[in-house]
This record gives sequence, C-alpha cells and structure tokens, in this order.
Amino acid sequence: MTMPRALLPLMLVAAAALSGCQTMTPEERRAVDERTCAGYGFRPGTDAMARCLLDIDLDRRADMRAFQARSMMFDRPVILERRVIVERQ
Repeated sequence: MTMPRALLPLMLVAAAALSGCQTMTPEERRAVDERTCAGYGFRPGTDAMARCLLDIDLDRRADMRAFQARSMMFDRPVILERRVIVERQ
C-alpha cells in the first residue's frame, strides 16, 4: 500500500507532535500512576493498588491501539459503489 503524497506532510507533522509528547520516562509515568491511584484511596502494596495500576496501563494501551486504528484508516482506498439497474425491454 502506498500513501498519497498529500498525506505525507500531515503524517510527518503528527509524528513530530507525538514524539514531543513522549517526555515522561517509564519511572515518571509509574510515579504519576501511583499518585493517581493513591488519590483514589488505594494504599501502596495492596492488591487493590496493583489492580488500579494495571487498569491505568490497560487503558493507556487501549487508547494507543485506538489511535493506531484511526491512523491506519487514512491508508485504505475509498470504494464507491454505483448500482446500475438494467431492465429488459
């Protein structure tokens, strides 16, 4: 599959923007997630805290998959259907 030339600049800008968003290290992200779960009332070292951290990570991964699925739609061809009705005379 080839990408239309008009989409190339858009994809480059999007890639640059997304790379700029990746400013957190995994350790920083984990600390933020732990603070979020603690803010919900979960205590460190409990099963509930582990479940909260897992849910946050799963949500983040699902968001990334959804973003990738939307991005791939630009690469698919558009199919138009036109029905022709033929009548015998």
